[in-house]
Amino acid sequence: MKIKLPQLKASLILPVIFPAAGLAATPSRTETSSPVMIVTATPVNHGLSELDTPAAVSVVYGEDMRRAQPQVNLSEGLAGVPGLQVLNRQNYAQDLQLSIRGFGSRSTFGVRGIRIYVDGIPATMPDGQGQTSNIDIGSIDHVDVLRGPFSALYGNSSGGVINVVTKKGQQPDTLKVGSWYGSYGSWRNSLQASGSTGDGTHAGDVDYTASVSRFTTHGYRDHSGASKDLANARLGVRIDDDSTLTLLVNSTHIQADDPGGLTPEEWRANPEQVAPNVSLYNARKTVDQTQAGLHYERSFGDNDDLSVMTYAGIRETTQYQSIPYTAQTKSQKFGVIDLTRHYQGIDTRWTHRDTLFSLPVSATVGLDYETMSEQRKGYQNFSQSGSSYTDLGQKGALRRDETNLMWNLDPYFQTAWQLSDKWSLDAGVRLSTISFDSDDHYLANGDDSGDKRYHQWLPAASLKYAIDDSWNTYLSAGKGFETPTITELSNRPDGQSGLNLGLKPSTNKTIEWGTKKRIGYGLLNAAVFQTDTRNEIVSADNSNGRATYKNAGQTRRRGMELGFEQQFAGDWQLTTSWTVLDARYRSNACSGSDCTGNRIPGIARNMGYLGLEYAPYSGWYGGADIRYMSNIEANDENTVSAPSYTVSSLNTGYKWLVDNWTVDLSGRIDNLFNRKYVGSVIVNESNGRYYESAPGRNYGVGLNVSYAFR
Repeated sequence: MKIKLPQLKASLILPVIFPAAGLAATPSRTETSSPVMIVTATPVNHGLSELDTPAAVSVVYGEDMRRAQPQVNLSEGLAGVPGLQVLNRQNYAQDLQLSIRGFGSRSTFGVRGIRIYVDGIPATMPDGQGQTSNIDIGSIDHVDVLRGPFSALYGNSSGGVINVVTKKGQQPDTLKVGSWYGSYGSWRNSLQASGSTGDGTHAGDVDYTASVSRFTTHGYRDHSGASKDLANARLGVRIDDDSTLTLLVNSTHIQADDPGGLTPEEWRANPEQVAPNVSLYNARKTVDQTQAGLHYERSFGDNDDLSVMTYAGIRETTQYQSIPYTAQTKSQKFGVIDLTRHYQGIDTRWTHRDTLFSLPVSATVGLDYETMSEQRKGYQNFSQSGSSYTDLGQKGALRRDETNLMWNLDPYFQTAWQLSDKWSLDAGVRLSTISFDSDDHYLANGDDSGDKRYHQWLPAASLKYAIDDSWNTYLSAGKGFETPTITELSNRPDGQSGLNLGLKPSTNKTIEWGTKKRIGYGLLNAAVFQTDTRNEIVSADNSNGRATYKNAGQTRRRGMELGFEQQFAGDWQLTTSWTVLDARYRSNACSGSDCTGNRIPGIARNMGYLGLEYAPYSGWYGGADIRYMSNIEANDENTVSAPSYTVSSLNTGYKWLVDNWTVDLSGRIDNLFNRKYVGSVIVNESNGRYYESAPGRNYGVGLNVSYAFR
């Protein structure tokens, strides 16, 4: 009898392990294939299993992320990954707050400190600022989360790596329609078509997956409604016996209101209310993004592979903030941000496998080039006539106009040696060069043009020892760095005009020990680590949505990650994880007091997850989970913190298989016991509005119907 083993098969890591800055996917579970598969530790497509990978890496399958879920946010399926802190702001104008081992916790919007890839296309710009809004959960095959020293080999802003791989179409052709309805007037409707003209092994074979979806919500809080239209397509062609070409297209349109943060007192009184001035200025955000990519892969015999990934896109953002006109007339602040970003890049990589001194060895050499040009404008969010201020919340006079250009050029090399039956060595290095240039066109307050260039060698190595076929241990070390993003360079903490060019890149050194043990049909993994950082970029101030940043001197992160997944009694799945992370300042980061020894804000010291699922291929299914998050400091002084919380959820459903039809009806309850808690914090918010509220008990029901053209 074949047994379906969840989460044992992982993609490779490093440029060899995560090719094209994305992961080389190995076979995984799909909803249209046989419900069972065999997982072994044998390399597939020159890959490694999750067990054999000498780094802290977790794999979450799209099938599990979609089961009885609305399929709107990555936070729905990644809560059980150790070391990954996912905070849902319940604010679609600001995206999720993701951090890995504390990197990214300072972000007031979008994602920083983490590299994100979708099918090899970076969702992180060259300056290190990323977003998750264009990820179609309905199309995900699997998500790989890499933590630790080897993430530095992805270059700038690599506190960790999240790689999303979408599904390849396969026979039979299938059409799927889905609808989900939840609390707060939330709807999501979707349509997906997938299939192929062959099995993918013959010249001329074509596979495709295309989907469209629309999500709307009134929002849990006042003034938090949003809508998102998303389209995603993947088309693969087998050119000949040795090469393939994959076309990737993605487009999203978002309109979202921004309720802002609350003070602790406001949150306790009414967590659904909005911050002052939010309604007056109608704080909101609009995003339009379209991108396309081509991935060419070719094998030259059994020992050599070529991969070329190229892509281009445009992202337009208009954001209306709730900054009062009194603040704008007395300073360099403005209330409307208007951005247009054009980005493109190419990653070329060659891999060779051979023997040297009778030892099996592989080597990869590659070159990654990314560039982004940005037209950044700022306007007042009001009209002024003499001493009268009108049209609040509308675009007014121009206050900022600049063109920014950022690019990186990163050659990299990685090698893997099988030293003996027990010992193996992986090592790599990347030379990262980041260039930033700003040309100021608004000269009323002086010429604020400027440029910066950063260089950094990023080495990493790991030594692994296989205790037996089911148990190994490894020791790894690496150096990473993170440059300021364009947003972080845009505003000076002293309130003066000009770029924050005094902001330095941060550098870090990490050492990690880990072990992994296969137990029955499950996997136990553990890792302990220490990361020391110099010049860490942290929040200096956050006032009315305008954030500024500074360097914090030295910080240290020490932690432990435990994860265990087990399949038992046929269709039962258990997932548990626990993370301990002590992140502190080792030098003073405060101006009015000494913060040495304080906890870095935005980071939970403890996180826990326990999930139990009954998931047969058809019929009744269901599950429950419990999540724990310890208190999170909200400012450098550690005088305010978001309280700890424990929340749980239940889900159930029934899947009918009738001839060519599949009907899946599901329902779920989140925050089952109606706990009142803070979903995320706005670090160092100068008005004390640190808290972004999470919803109480809420519900959702979904129906998915698919037809297979056999």
